[in-house]
Amino acid sequence: MPLTATSPAVAQSTAPEPRGHPGNLGLLFAAHAHESRAAIVDLCDPARPRNVSFRELDALCDAVARGLARAGLKPGDRVGILSLNRIEFVAAFLGSMRAGVVPVPINVKLAADTIAFILKDAGARLAFAEPALRRLCPAGLQIVEFGGANNDAFEHFIDPGVFIAFEPAPESVAVQPYTSGSTGRPKGVLLTHYGQNWSRLVLAWSRRTTPRDVILVAAPLYHKNALNAIKQGLTAGALLPLLPQFDAERYIDTIGRYRCTVISGVPTMMSMVLAQKERLAATDVSSVRTVMMGSAPASRQLLDEIKHCFPNAEPLIVYGVTEGGPVPLGPHPAGKPRPLGSIGVAYAGTETRLVGGASPDAGELIVKNPGVLLAYHNLPEETAQRIRDGWYYTGDVCRRDADGFFYFIGRTDDMFVSGGENIFPIEVETLLERHPAVRQALVLPFDHALKGQVPYAFVVLRANHTASEDDIRVFALANGPAYRHPRRVFFLDRMPLAGTNKIDRPLLRQWVADGTLDQQAKLTGASNG
Repeated sequence: MPLTATSPAVAQSTAPEPRGHPGNLGLLFAAHAHESRAAIVDLCDPARPRNVSFRELDALCDAVARGLARAGLKPGDRVGILSLNRIEFVAAFLGSMRAGVVPVPINVKLAADTIAFILKDAGARLAFAEPALRRLCPAGLQIVEFGGANNDAFEHFIDPGVFIAFEPAPESVAVQPYTSGSTGRPKGVLLTHYGQNWSRLVLAWSRRTTPRDVILVAAPLYHKNALNAIKQGLTAGALLPLLPQFDAERYIDTIGRYRCTVISGVPTMMSMVLAQKERLAATDVSSVRTVMMGSAPASRQLLDEIKHCFPNAEPLIVYGVTEGGPVPLGPHPAGKPRPLGSIGVAYAGTETRLVGGASPDAGELIVKNPGVLLAYHNLPEETAQRIRDGWYYTGDVCRRDADGFFYFIGRTDDMFVSGGENIFPIEVETLLERHPAVRQALVLPFDHALKGQVPYAFVVLRANHTASEDDIRVFALANGPAYRHPRRVFFLDRMPLAGTNKIDRPLLRQWVADGTLDQQAKLTGASNG
């Protein structure tokens, strides 16, 4: 079955496949593997950037595959990857797949017992890890250290030479990421070589990525956002400056130094970048043509500010799920401009529906396409619940306008009932961010004796602006239905981030329970200067 993607711009045309298109996802940059120009700039050490060419990266991936084979690993075996962003992570990720071994990228900010659970659940035979993170791995598991000095170091493990890549079957698993586990134990997601090749071709082609692009990667490589950027960029032969982790100042400096054309992250990251007014003003960001954001809703205010600070760029809300890799929503087939805040239209050649809503244009998004997961690892009941007749039920509530553009409303499990009224947190957040003093708002439900649950708001104010808890509540009551107004408002200097650079909601709940935020919330006014 040929791997083609239907064009989002011209109905029923197909996206051209890269020259020498491989079946193995680990060979995704085969069209550029012979080139001596830089593929990735590893920025782990700010003083000594490491330029790695496509040819060098190809050889390193082969060396990883040979090392795994020499260590006795066979197709279908699992290996964990526990690391910040670095070139060795990319090589271990792609090299494992070349050997038919399934990489399991792991969130390094998870608790040690959760990491141990993932490695045990996956049946990992070994783990690649940075020395500082080795302690998080369970005893008895073989560790290959990135940058280590002993015999188990990555440099000793790899075996330089040519490797003939594993030829996957249609349902061969390429990679096994794990869900965040915010509502329970993390679940292993089985994504195939075939489906992920389809997805990355759609990404690279529909976003018109070329070898002239410079795509900044700062989100963690264990998360779908960064992995999609890596796959998209390498497929097209773009240059990828790779930061070890997100830092707003280094992020801006990298844009200017490498003349980045595409930058990406989650909305919270972009909000932190935009707060660096002086640094942005002193940096030439005219090269940026696309600002991609995903994993969380972006407010109209944030999108407008991005347009102001990056005048040559299109703010692009991208939609994807760990299980969908990504769910394909992109440009309009008739070329209509995407409305600000839309997650796009369904690509031609894919199937997308909204179910369970008041009309066919509202409800839970379900999709059917080659990129959807094969199954959840060792979870047949969960698989049967979420995949029905080939349709993947995303759990995301969306609406669709008359032109076919989709808009994200919230998660089915985010919605809560307050006094009989359904509330999606994003509805309250969008309202609060219209307040002139509010830069960012997050809303969570908290138990209430009479109402069942009520919204609490966590707010970051704009620089040199002042507001009180009463100011925010009065604004919400004056501009929206009374049942949506936040019963408590807590002011923060910045939102705390979890390992995927999303807002750490459990930590905010803990702060409320501990009374950590009470003193600030009781102030008659709060300011951010």
